[in-house]
Amino acid sequence: MNRKLHDLSANVQTEHRILEEGVREVSELKAVLLDIDGTLIDSNDAHARAWVDVGKEFGHDVDFNHVRWLIGMGGDKVLPAVTGLQEESPRGEQILHRRGEIFRERYLPQLKAFEGARALLEQMAGDGLKLVVATSASEEDLQALLEQAGIRDLIDRAANSDDAEESKPAPDIVQAALQRGRVNPGEAVMIGDTPYDIGAAQQAGVPIIGFLCGGWEAEELRGAIALYEGPADLLARYSSSVLRKK
Repeated sequence: MNRKLHDLSANVQTEHRILEEGVREVSELKAVLLDIDGTLIDSNDAHARAWVDVGKEFGHDVDFNHVRWLIGMGGDKVLPAVTGLQEESPRGEQILHRRGEIFRERYLPQLKAFEGARALLEQMAGDGLKLVVATSASEEDLQALLEQAGIRDLIDRAANSDDAEESKPAPDIVQAALQRGRVNPGEAVMIGDTPYDIGAAQQAGVPIIGFLCGGWEAEELRGAIALYEGPADLLARYSSSVLRKK
């Protein structure tokens, strides 16, 4: 991780808590808050490529390797980091709108859910857990991602970038997801794949499970109460996880 990225994720704590500590943090598990990109569907690279493409159209040289490790934050943070523009500016709004179009038209149709994603959600739903999305994606991107991943029917509620003043790693979206799910932090666990997910969850007081399938190293996901390779790995070890039915 480069220095600029480290600064952007400075709120991510360095203390790694083990699984058993996560069990004690959840008083009565009622809901699972879910990131989507890089967690349930293999889309992080595609988002980065869409940023590179839109940069070319608008005359900005966006480096793939730089923007790839910003994916997980919303456009309100990625845009100024790669173009110097703010989302409220007319040109910034144009770029964000066009980036979404490029992602949905060029990349989304080829994306696939990670192995075990639907089965994991079915397991959690079968255990009576509410499934609430907490994503920095726009509403349009969110619905398209859920459809492409084949999991839209399993999601109870969702909070996206439209529901928050700031995107991850700010806690706004996680807090909005808690409100949508009508649960407090002690009744929820989040699942995500980036340091931004971890930072947002920690600030909202929600324990978080980390997935490595989004491309981050274990060292970069410090603060997660447990780490798994991805949905299939968590499903295989579900009975020993904090999600197990009490």
